[in-house]
Amino acid sequence: MLYDVYKKERYGNIVQILRSNKAQFEYEIHALVKAFYPAWDLKILTPESVVKDRKILEIPPVMELEFGEDEVKLIVHREVHNSNQTDNDAENTNHIGELSDKEIIYTWRDTRKVSPAHYKNEFGRFLYTSLREETGISLPWGNLTGIRPTKIAMTMLDGGKSEQDVVTFLRDERFVSEEKIGLSIEIARREREILSTLHYEDGYSLYIGIPFCPTTCLYCSFTSYPISVWRERVTDYLTALEKEMDAVAQIYRDKILDTVYIGGGTPTSLSAEELDRLLTKIRDTFDLSTVQEFTVEAGRADSITEEKLQVLYRHGVTRISVNPQTMKQGTLQLIGRQHTVEQVVDAFHMARKVGFDNINMDIILGLPGETKEDVEATIEAIQVLAPDSLTVHSLAVKRASKLNQWTHENGVTAYNNTEETMQIAERGARDMGMVPYYLYRQKNMSGNFENVGYSVEDKYGIYNILIMEEKQTIVALGAGSITKKVSRKTAEDGSESILIERCENVKEVAQYIERIEEMIERKRRLLESD
Repeated sequence: MLYDVYKKERYGNIVQILRSNKAQFEYEIHALVKAFYPAWDLKILTPESVVKDRKILEIPPVMELEFGEDEVKLIVHREVHNSNQTDNDAENTNHIGELSDKEIIYTWRDTRKVSPAHYKNEFGRFLYTSLREETGISLPWGNLTGIRPTKIAMTMLDGGKSEQDVVTFLRDERFVSEEKIGLSIEIARREREILSTLHYEDGYSLYIGIPFCPTTCLYCSFTSYPISVWRERVTDYLTALEKEMDAVAQIYRDKILDTVYIGGGTPTSLSAEELDRLLTKIRDTFDLSTVQEFTVEAGRADSITEEKLQVLYRHGVTRISVNPQTMKQGTLQLIGRQHTVEQVVDAFHMARKVGFDNINMDIILGLPGETKEDVEATIEAIQVLAPDSLTVHSLAVKRASKLNQWTHENGVTAYNNTEETMQIAERGARDMGMVPYYLYRQKNMSGNFENVGYSVEDKYGIYNILIMEEKQTIVALGAGSITKKVSRKTAEDGSESILIERCENVKEVAQYIERIEEMIERKRRLLESD
């Protein structure tokens, strides 16, 4: 099979081409094909495609999609490398190989043509079942390509559907595994309970972005800037943030603030004095008397000091993160985190000493070279610390990250995220008395798995749920942040629909500072509109 041929190779910069005679569903096609063939550097070419490198047009496609008036064909070219290919050829990142033509055609005929949405869903089912037959692989999340699978369960339950209705839909329509269906329902049930006290109609949550980091991690694609380079502009950045805070506080003066989340970047890249300035401004500007959760991502151990923790605690921050990602020193060095395992342990104990009783820790499964034994060792080390919540991430190779280039040079076999390692992390969390409370997925995720947040009772990260379920307006401040306004509309028949509108801030720090009045005006137009 095609998959068996390709998964044994080191791909380097070889490009796999999927040609389509029509430009539609490209995001879904790319996401689903990559889920089955994670090693591929996949490019989708359509008649409308604009390519910088004309040589790419000469590469034989591994697949083709032909959209007809009432049928769709998926043509898979089962390419086989020439048997006399040498080991040296396999190491050549530009080698395509002598190919012999063999193909198989999968066909779907759309006879109902009920609606564009129906057509899109049925096409997704066709593509998934064809790729499943071709590879012999069933994906844990079936043909779901979105980042919010639990939102489906939540929406159905909120709409009066039973849990069995959710099971039937996810199993029969989306091909989701029984295990992931059970996880989705468990989390949706818990989320509904956690969010029941929030003010959806007359409330909002506040996100403040600090886009600075000590260094950029290998896997990171977020907008972040080395604090050492931008140190002289931090004051200007905080001044711009303060202007944005003043504007939002005025616009939403009659709204109830439910949660505050300061993320990044690494917020604790700021000095203790800068953190004090930021938090003082927040307290002076917003009414925090209704806030149920105030989170700051302390994040990296090399940015945490006792003085900074005391500033956070003194200003009423209720939840922080101390994120190791792994407790294997060699991996920390490889991924660019300039701190030791001992510093992580010390930072955690320091936070407990200061008084924090709601500490989250993040880990990433599938980091380069890590084995299941490494995951077990990380979980055991975290269990000794006993945090209040644990977020388990599956490595996602982002195009904008340094890890993407590292993958081209080292191959995907360097990643080892499996169902077994996911279960090791889950058992470790549950052994600490934690339960899963939120979940999301990302593109190009190792093993086609998910990110899951686990927590002990009453220490759930409310903001984390809100950002996934999109039930409340989140006003986001700072460079690269995105505000999402959630509005509820009631039709004449009494049915309710949700409208989500977005407003983005520019990503580049200098541009944000210089154009802050424009950023404020963008927000004003969005938030003051009916």
